[in-house]
Amino acid sequence: MALWGGRFSTGPDEAFKQFNDSLPFDYQLAEQDIIGSVAWAGALEQVSVLSSDEHKKLVSALYELLEEVKADPTAVATSGAEDIHSHVEAALIEKVGDLAKKLHTGRSRNDQVATDFRLWCRDTADHILKAITQLKAEFIGLAERELGTILPGYTHLQRAQPVLFSHWCMAYVEMLERDESRLQDAQARMNYCPLGSGALAGTAYPIDRHALAQGLGFTGATKNSLDGVSDRDFVVELLSCASISMIHLSRMSEDLIFYNSGEAGFIELADNVTSGSSLMPQKKNPDALELIRGKTGRVFGAFSAMMMTLKALPLAYNKDMQEDKEGIFDAMPTWLACIHMAQACIKGIKVKADKTLAAAKGGHANATELADYLVAKGVPFREGHHIVGVLVQLAISEGKTLEELSLEQYKSVNPVFEDDVYPVLEIDACIKARQALGGTSLEQVSKAVKDAKKKQQITVRDANLDDVEAIAKLVQHWATVGENLPRAKSDMVHSINEFAVTEINGQVSGCASLYIYDTGLAEIRSLGIDPKSAVTGQGRELVEHLLVKAKKLALNRVIVLTRVPDFFENQRFSFCDKESLPEKVMKDCELCLRKENCDEVAMEYMLKLSNSMEIPCKNVA
Repeated sequence: MALWGGRFSTGPDEAFKQFNDSLPFDYQLAEQDIIGSVAWAGALEQVSVLSSDEHKKLVSALYELLEEVKADPTAVATSGAEDIHSHVEAALIEKVGDLAKKLHTGRSRNDQVATDFRLWCRDTADHILKAITQLKAEFIGLAERELGTILPGYTHLQRAQPVLFSHWCMAYVEMLERDESRLQDAQARMNYCPLGSGALAGTAYPIDRHALAQGLGFTGATKNSLDGVSDRDFVVELLSCASISMIHLSRMSEDLIFYNSGEAGFIELADNVTSGSSLMPQKKNPDALELIRGKTGRVFGAFSAMMMTLKALPLAYNKDMQEDKEGIFDAMPTWLACIHMAQACIKGIKVKADKTLAAAKGGHANATELADYLVAKGVPFREGHHIVGVLVQLAISEGKTLEELSLEQYKSVNPVFEDDVYPVLEIDACIKARQALGGTSLEQVSKAVKDAKKKQQITVRDANLDDVEAIAKLVQHWATVGENLPRAKSDMVHSINEFAVTEINGQVSGCASLYIYDTGLAEIRSLGIDPKSAVTGQGRELVEHLLVKAKKLALNRVIVLTRVPDFFENQRFSFCDKESLPEKVMKDCELCLRKENCDEVAMEYMLKLSNSMEIPCKNVA
């Protein structure tokens, strides 16, 4: 029975019913609809629409129904109901009779589906985030295994400069980091509960919507009933996240398909992610990667379709919005499957280091190093670029590499060349030269791998009141040995917003706070790590987290008083004079056990450039 039949003297045509019904696809919201109904039953009890006994019966029946749905989710799809809400209500009537008809009091399918959908998207995002973490770990593992393997880097699909294979791996780790961050942001924005918005104008019952939202694990309740029932930004954002991530996965696939080709022969994919030809016995096709590349368009299609559906829709709910589900119900599992398949491909890769090295030595990929050699000899880069171009032409005409040209041939182009040109052209020298942050030198890539591994182990976040006991324990320990100032637990409770913590395996393992003065100045205090923790790098993660926080707060300068200046120098702090610090900074030193023999130094981190260092806007294009 339809939930709206009283207004009509006849039922819908069978063709219209099939056209209108959404149960064949929204049955996937069954668990979320039942969980939302349990929460709504609780809200109705609080406003005395349901008695305590009625509430117990309804909740018991709903949990019974939940177990049935979990046991056979697809059975719901064929029940013949109009949608998942109608199905759940009908199933509930079968269990508790007319009592079930009370459950829809004060709510509409509009706020119901908006809530169900957000719960589904939130749960799905959790699965995707877990999969991204696993894929990152696989890339980091491959980068570690292949540290030192040299690969030709390409621009315009022509050999450009040699890079480490691990550098290639870590490039995708960076992309996955952004995918992860983007999805976490979208998940945080979607985590507001529209239940209690009614059809569009809000519910007429005095429901505590904040408690309702909290009970369902939401951050809070949506603030406008019109927006609450009609907002589908979270679907668009989720599909945008999926589309951008699929771009990254498809680029990775394209790289590996090329590397795996007979022409390149840099890698061999494992048998478990490849297939053969029905006619050509020698073939080993990179099907998994080609499918990831192909499925990217399918996710893009869902993203485009969702935006077209929402374009120019009037407030509030319109039936067009029934089209919001099929695309994302397909796109999200597709995204998840592609991440898992990418992980399987990366796990089984065999890198042919001899072939990658031989290729990296070809194509005059060391020409840039030759230009840099000329710069070191005092030749302007633009002139050096031209000279090297002439030498490349000479090498091509003789079928040689640049290092195979004789010194006489070099001197015939420019007399500045000497014997010291040949070491510069060695491929290891080309790699070693890229020492700047983010470069492909062994040192930089090793650091990137090490940092990424640390990040996999360490979670850094702002502290909350649940962390007070752990923070107090850490502060007490380091105050006892004279490394930090003591702080009362009550002070930590009142200033919990100042603190950040690190977690290892879900346990707080480090803390630090950012104490703000009233002069655009803040001090990093109470930095301490559990002395029993074997995971290094937590202090650096905490300082970086607090510096980001300080920038968001528009602070000018962050200072620290420390006995480990080397640590803070590595974090780009510089020494400053204690006399330059406000008197109130030094006042707290009276509490220090070492105040009579203070060996701390003052250091600072400037967050804002002085006016003299800012670029005038009129000079910026």
